[in-house]
Amino acid sequence: MKTNNENTNAFLIHISAFAGFIFPFGHIITPLIAWQTLKERSTFLDEQGKEAVNFNISYTLYVFLLTITFIPFAFGSFFRNHNNFFNNNHINFDLDFTNMFGFIGYGSITGIIYLIGIALVIIASKKARDGENYKYPFTIKFIK
Repeated sequence: MKTNNENTNAFLIHISAFAGFIFPFGHIITPLIAWQTLKERSTFLDEQGKEAVNFNISYTLYVFLLTITFIPFAFGSFFRNHNNFFNNNHINFDLDFTNMFGFIGYGSITGIIYLIGIALVIIASKKARDGENYKYPFTIKFIK
């Protein structure tokens, strides 16, 4: 049986991912520090700390890859109709309906991914507070 103190500490490990809203990479650094300081106390804290850190690293990797795949499409849509771009010596952006629709679609997908990440952290925090061993979906096991 897990004690209330272990459940609270596991809750804090998961919820500390919101430090990413305060400083860059806080969603990785803060759970990592919390896990490293608490992992010796119990196997439950060790497992939940690994899950939190692995999820936040995986989530960052997924968002980074999504951003990298967006860059060629952004340049292509901006400069699609400008074959002599370097000869004209001026920048002329093509912001018609199809390009704006693509940017709105990309923004929607990005927003949904961020909301899913926030929801998963909240779900994991609540489960850990109740003493359940939570496993994040689509997590790469960087730390085993």
